[in-house]
Amino acid sequence: MSNITKQYELTLEEAIKSILAIGTKRTVIMQGHMGIGKSSSLTVLGKALPDHTQCYFDCTTKDLGDIFIPKIKADGDSDFVTFAPNEELGAHLDKPIILMVDEFGKANPSVQKAMLRIMLERKIGSYTLHPDSIVYATTNLGAEGVGDLLPPHACNRIIVTKLRKPSAMDMIEYGISHGFNTSVLGFVKEFPHCMDSFEDVTNPSDNPYIFHPREKRAAFVTGRSLEAASDILNQREELNDQIVTSLLIGTIGARAALDMMSFVRLADQLPTLDSITNKPHTAVIPNSVSGVCMVIYKLLGAIDAKTVDPIMDYINRLDTEAQALFTNTARSNKYKNHNIVMTNRKFTDWAMKNGYMFSADQQ
Repeated sequence: MSNITKQYELTLEEAIKSILAIGTKRTVIMQGHMGIGKSSSLTVLGKALPDHTQCYFDCTTKDLGDIFIPKIKADGDSDFVTFAPNEELGAHLDKPIILMVDEFGKANPSVQKAMLRIMLERKIGSYTLHPDSIVYATTNLGAEGVGDLLPPHACNRIIVTKLRKPSAMDMIEYGISHGFNTSVLGFVKEFPHCMDSFEDVTNPSDNPYIFHPREKRAAFVTGRSLEAASDILNQREELNDQIVTSLLIGTIGARAALDMMSFVRLADQLPTLDSITNKPHTAVIPNSVSGVCMVIYKLLGAIDAKTVDPIMDYINRLDTEAQALFTNTARSNKYKNHNIVMTNRKFTDWAMKNGYMFSADQQ
């Protein structure tokens, strides 16, 4: 049964799609590895539903009294008690909301119980959410050992879906579209097991990069910590390598930090973006596979309508494998500059000439 469950794990994008489809009626809880973007899903949903108000409710900071408090009301000569809900729940807004119940598995048991009605019936106290409102939740894997627990009576009221941990290629595609430092992308390309799941690693020492519940590690590689590493490297001009390495150790762990710094030093030897866009026919081509990959990632992240022609001239000078890496990434619908590349004349001419590369898509 566990193999079947793993087979039907969802990507974060698929989970968001399911929330958009059924979130007004049923509460989907995204259960997945730490640092894979569960909490940031609220921003994605907000962009998809711009007329909804985004409401973030962090269960880890709440006790029962933080959900609603008594309020005295008068009706003629009679007084009675009603309850005022926390404004973070958005119940008082009387308009469509997107309510994310974050870290539900870590919540105090009394908080979990109090939240079940709004998650099942879209009601809390005397308030009823707008019928177009969406409610969903997030939690970590129980096996991570960070305090997440979903009792059976709670699970029966919601839809628990497990998220697949992003692969190295998923992370690279995301990084290209979100401006990650190319040294981070080169590191992930060279060490794809840095995105492995601890569930597939019996002995923690077999993979020193990742979180593993059987070995306490102060820092390790996740999508979140790779983004933090990118932020550090993007400020490298203001820091020396001693400081940068120390910051990386505290972000992704010692082994990953030292390996990543090797790509930082390699990046210093690569052709600049200006040299490629101004002199595409003579700009330096790296003599290592890792160097070529990093240049491709740099170009994919920087390409625009003005630079696509010279970049295609440069790409045409690379070997077949490197051209395929550029093309397959550019063709992804997730790639932010997809339309710029796919509609470029030099690219379409190249694609027709090298159509054999697309044979796998035609099967």
